[in-house]
Amino acid sequence: MTSEPRQAFVWVWLPGAADPVVAGRLDAVGEMLTFTYGRSYLAREEAIPLYLPELPLQRGRIAPLTGDVAGCIADAGPDAWGQRVILNHRVGASGDATADLHRLTYLLESGSDRIGALDFQASATDYVPREGDQASLEELARAAERVERGVPLSPALDRALLHGSSVGGARPKALLRDDERCLIAKFSSTTDVYPVVKGEFLAMELARRVALDVPRVELRHALGRDALLIERFDRPGDGRRRQMISALTILGLSEIAARYASYASLADAIRARFTEPKRTMRELFSRIVFNVLAGNTDDHPRNHAAFWDGSALTLTPAYDICPQPRAGGESAQIMAIGRDGYRMSQVAGCVHHASAYLLSERDAREIVDHQLDAIATQWDDVCDAAALSTVDRAYFWRRQFLNPYALEGYR
Repeated sequence: MTSEPRQAFVWVWLPGAADPVVAGRLDAVGEMLTFTYGRSYLAREEAIPLYLPELPLQRGRIAPLTGDVAGCIADAGPDAWGQRVILNHRVGASGDATADLHRLTYLLESGSDRIGALDFQASATDYVPREGDQASLEELARAAERVERGVPLSPALDRALLHGSSVGGARPKALLRDDERCLIAKFSSTTDVYPVVKGEFLAMELARRVALDVPRVELRHALGRDALLIERFDRPGDGRRRQMISALTILGLSEIAARYASYASLADAIRARFTEPKRTMRELFSRIVFNVLAGNTDDHPRNHAAFWDGSALTLTPAYDICPQPRAGGESAQIMAIGRDGYRMSQVAGCVHHASAYLLSERDAREIVDHQLDAIATQWDDVCDAAALSTVDRAYFWRRQFLNPYALEGYR
C-alpha cells in the first residue's frame, strides 16, 4: 500500500482574484492537522485569514480550536460521496484502497474545483489543478451508478467523477459545465424507493416561489433516471471563487459535537458577525419555517453556510432542501429552533420562538401564512414541471409537504 502524505499546501483564491496563491501548509500530527501560514502570504497586503477565529494571520503552527482539523479546512474536503469516489478510484487503480485513509489523502486526491475558494496541493510553488475530463450528464450518471455498485471506472470516467469528489453530501453527484454555467448534478440512487431527486426539485422550486434565496435548479433525465442540476453560487465568473464556511464551523463545533448546533446560536452569530443581520435573521427564520412545511428534517449544520470575505460573513443561498421520508406524525429538526432546545417540526413552535430571530409574533405569522398559501397554490404547477405521477404526488402531499403534524396548534 502506498504511504499516506504527511503534509499538503493550502492554496486560496483571494476575494476578486482569478488565480490562487499559496496560503500555507497543513502538517499531520497523528490524526490532527496543524496549519502554518507561509511567510510570503503573510507579507501580502491583500492577505486575509482563511477564517476567524480559527486561523488568524500569525506566524507559527496553529492547532485546531476543536476536533482534529480547522473547520474551514474540513468544509473544503470531500464528504461521504466524495470519499466513496476516491476509494473506488484507489481500488480501480491499484487495489490497495483502505476504508481508513488519512484526511490529507482525501484532500489531495479530491478534485480541485471544490466548494468554496480553497484547494490542496503537494507543491508550494506550482499549482496543478486536478481537473476531470469533460463528460456528458449521461456519462457522469453511468459513472456514479458504477461507483454505487463498486465497479471500477474507465480512466476517463474515473477522472471525470473525481473532478467532483470534493462536493459535500452522501448522495451520488458530479460537477458539470453547461456553456458558462457551473453546475452540481445530483443523481437518483439505485437504492431509492421513492423519487428523491424529484422531491428535492419540488422543495427547491417551491422555496424559490415563496421568495427564499435559492439557486436555480433544473430537472433532467439521464439513462432513464432523474438528475437535478443546481447552479453553483460560489463561482461568480471570470475564474473567481468565493470562500464558504459551514454553520458547523461558524458555531465552533467539531463533527462529534454537531448535535449541539442550533438555529438560535446561528442567529446569535448572525447578529455579531454577518452583513445585514436583521434581514439575514428574517431569511434564516423563513428557511426554518419552510424546512418544517416541506418535511426537510435533514437540516444539519453543514447544510447551512456563509460567504467569508476575510472580515465578515454573508449568508449563502439555501441548498440541500430535501424532503425526508415520514414513518409517523411526529418529527423533529436536527438543529434546535429555540434557545430552550425546542426542535419539533411545527410552525406553531417556530412562531413561539420567533423572538430569537428578532421577529414579532405578527412578523412570524405573516411568514408562515405566506408560505402556506404559496405552497398550496403553486403545488400543482411545480408537480407538473417535475412530471410527477399521481401516485408520487400523493406520496409527497400532506406527508412531506404540509404534513398535518407541522400545522398542529397553529392558527
